[in-house]
Amino acid sequence: MDFGFAPEDEAFRVEARGWLAAHAEPGLDRRTWERTLGKAGWIGIGWAEGGYGNRTATLTQQVVWAEEYARAAVPARSGHIGEKLLAPTLIAHGSEEQKARFLPPIAAGEELWCQGYSEPGAGSDLAGVHTRAVRAGDGTYRVSGQKIWTSLAHEADWCFVLARTDPEARRHHGLSLLLVPMDQPGRIEVRPIRQATGTSDFNEVFFDGAHARVEHVLGGEGAGWRVAMSLLGFERGVSTLAQQVGFAEELGRVVRSAVETGAAADPVVRDRLVRQWAELRVMRWHALRTLGGTRSPSVAKLLWGGWHQRLGELAVLVRGASAGAGPAAWSATAPYELDVDQHLFLFSRADTIYGGSDQIQRTIIAERVLGLPREPRD
Repeated sequence: MDFGFAPEDEAFRVEARGWLAAHAEPGLDRRTWERTLGKAGWIGIGWAEGGYGNRTATLTQQVVWAEEYARAAVPARSGHIGEKLLAPTLIAHGSEEQKARFLPPIAAGEELWCQGYSEPGAGSDLAGVHTRAVRAGDGTYRVSGQKIWTSLAHEADWCFVLARTDPEARRHHGLSLLLVPMDQPGRIEVRPIRQATGTSDFNEVFFDGAHARVEHVLGGEGAGWRVAMSLLGFERGVSTLAQQVGFAEELGRVVRSAVETGAAADPVVRDRLVRQWAELRVMRWHALRTLGGTRSPSVAKLLWGGWHQRLGELAVLVRGASAGAGPAAWSATAPYELDVDQHLFLFSRADTIYGGSDQIQRTIIAERVLGLPREPRD
């Protein structure tokens, strides 16, 4: 498709940039920030239908908002899982009662969500989940099992949980997607996972008879695999373009560091820097070309995961030996502190694993996009 910003898009950009500059207060916590965004109608502008407290925007205006948000000095989002993943799935598969119950609080920034997919024995193999949901006689399910690598579970109010509702069914069959409230002491336990970066954005979540209401099964009982795959398909070029704005800023910082340390004088380092720049441009053109059309999210994930990981390696390479020292002396009260380049290096090690490992993405592309023969299954 031909892509360009019309005058009304640029006017929208001025509005978005001005609003972000006026409301980005230093030290604002993420939950308060979500409510601020929601009150102004900035959550859910890309939903397929309005009327839930959010403003509507064209596809190009969604790109404008995503780019301006990525450029602004604002808190990281904690409501994006509900806005970008659950809400479009609700719109596609939810009942009118489910939409009326859950979309307005997401648009208002009042309820935060996490995603209960991966398990210790079923990470990339999502069809192998063992979490069970047994229907009780009081109009609820009892959910038992464990989820892992659950982003922001320690902050979330709700979790959409892929669970097995038919114990006799195997693999893709007999699964359901349940909307489960997280405030259930004694029935749900969240354990933060300390990462190599020293932070704990991911969590283990243990369900021990947690309650989920029958009317909160999304798409109906047994439709979990279809709904779950639909949810994973809501990764779009808009979010990819915003991500690339952040990538460009990181690359610029690495280039400046290479010049300051003298590493840019090395022709091998220069070649790697130029390659990173060229590949980022290609990713942007690919995202623009496929924006709004049918494409495989696996292609974009495969491209940016490896690119970002290589950028993390470059960030410490151009620093030399100084990259091995932390920004402050370690102490009993602050035993683990990283500078921005060290954080980039360590966190980006996971880029080729989370969201579906590179091996899984290649299999999806081979079988579902290129139509190659499927791998033998036991």
